[in-house]
This record gives sequence, structure tokens and C-alpha cells, in this order.
Amino acid sequence: MAASPLNTKSNFHARSNSLPSRPHPIILQCNEHLDRLRSSHETSSSSSLLSHKLGGLQDLHECVEKLVQLPLTQEALLHEPQESWVDGLLDGSLRLLDVCTAAKDSLLHTKECMRELQSIMRRKKGEEMGITAEAKKFLTSRKVVRKAIFKALGNLKATTAKKGNFSSNIKDQQTLALVSLLKDVEVVTLSIFESLLNFISGSTKAKPSSWSLVSKLMHTKRTGCPPVTDESEFSQLDAALQSSVLRMACKSDNSSNLQNHLEKLESCIQDFEEGLEFLFRRLIKIRVALLNILNHKLAIHICGFKF
Repeated sequence: MAASPLNTKSNFHARSNSLPSRPHPIILQCNEHLDRLRSSHETSSSSSLLSHKLGGLQDLHECVEKLVQLPLTQEALLHEPQESWVDGLLDGSLRLLDVCTAAKDSLLHTKECMRELQSIMRRKKGEEMGITAEAKKFLTSRKVVRKAIFKALGNLKATTAKKGNFSSNIKDQQTLALVSLLKDVEVVTLSIFESLLNFISGSTKAKPSSWSLVSKLMHTKRTGCPPVTDESEFSQLDAALQSSVLRMACKSDNSSNLQNHLEKLESCIQDFEEGLEFLFRRLIKIRVALLNILNHKLAIHICGFKF
């Protein structure tokens, strides 16, 4: 008798006469992508590292989209009489969409304010007061972005703390293996989204004050040392703008420095936006597929009552 194709771990012992002995190739691919993302244990974040992780998430969720559309997946999920796992998976997919949306919105808001600043700098070259006023507006908008990010992270922490171990109610081992895989995908994805939100907020490790950011920037200018590498492009621009507002640098150096940070941040935002948009579309398709399975399950349940 052959093991289930959803049996991806040695502790699952489901048996079937009709299913092949080896896991489906898509299941193997999902686990490979998960293992690669888990193997990254860097404590600090950088735009290149996060872009790489977003690329890994794209590959992972592309596999998951194919997985939930497989007939064997739908059969396994429909076979389990308990419905708490369905609610758990749907709640998880909604969490992912909410956090992804929060990241997209924060990038969009930052990009729009950044473009206004760039426009002012082009129109008012040499006018320090005009640039300083717009820099203050940008820094105020960044406070709004940070507040929205911290609220999203707080909501995520609250909803994650409330969720129970619904998979413990699953009797069928095929369904248990599949649901466990999907929950692992959610955990890894949320972890990377959390790192991305912290990066956008300007706090990659701890949350430094704007004064400490300015201090680091000015220390770099005085000593000639290379820029601090563990700061995000967002926090680096915040520091440069604080320097402009406080008039700590000479005009020519300050303008050039701001332009450099703006260009770096613009490129960073574009990379993140492309990755998040791809993921958002995949998350929508996966949620729709899960809802279709639930609707089919409900239809079968209703027909059972009629007959």
C-alpha cells in the first residue's frame, strides 16, 4: 500500500490504494522554496536581501497557487468533515492580504511624497528655505507612514495571538499534511512581510530616534567613513532630510546628498512594489481557490441533507 502524495514528513502515515507513493512534484517544490527561505538567518536587513526574499516568496506562492488547484488537494480538503481548518486557512489568507496591502500603501504614500520633494528641489535649486519646508512636509508624512505600519504590525500580533491550533482537530493525515504546509507558508510569509514593514518604517533592528540618525549621518561626513550599511534607504533619507532641516551641512553638499538618497530610495521602492504586486495577485488567487473549495464543500453538505 502506497503513502499519500501529500505526505511530506516522515511522521505522516496515511495510506491509499489509489494514490502514488511519491509526493507530487509541486509539493516537493513548495517545501524546497520553504527550506530556502527558512535557511536565511540574517539578523539585519538590506534592500537587496529583502528583494531577494520577496523573489523567493513569489516562487513559493506561485507553487502554492498550483497546489490548491490540484484535484488531489481539493479531494484531501473536501474529505475532512471538520470545518475549523477551513476558517483557519481563510483567516490566514486574509492576514497575508492585509499585511501585503499595508506594505503597498506605505510604499505608495512614501513615493508620492518623495516625488513632491523631488519636484520642489528641481524648481527651487539653491532656495534653501523652499527645500527645507518641503523636507519638513516629507518628514511629517513619514511619521504618518510609520504610525500606519506600527498599527498594522500591532493588529497582526493581536490576530496571530488569538488563533488556535485548529489543525489538531484534523483526523485525515492527507489533509493534516496539506494544512500544515499551508500554515508553514503563512508563517514564513508573515515573517518576511514584518521585516519589510520594519524596513520601510526605518527601524531594521531597534527603533532609533531621528536625532540619532542625524548624529550617525554627520559622524560619517566628519570621519569620511562609508555609510552605515544596516540602515535602510528609508532611514538614510530621513536622516539626510533631518540634516537639511537642522542646517547641519553646507548647501551644495546637502543638495547633492539629498539627491543621492532620493535616487536610491526610488529604486528601492520600485523593486519592492513590483514584488508586492506580484505577491498580492497570487494571494488573491489562492484565497479564491480556497473559497471555491469551501463553497463546494458546503454545496455537498446541503445536498446531503436534501437526500
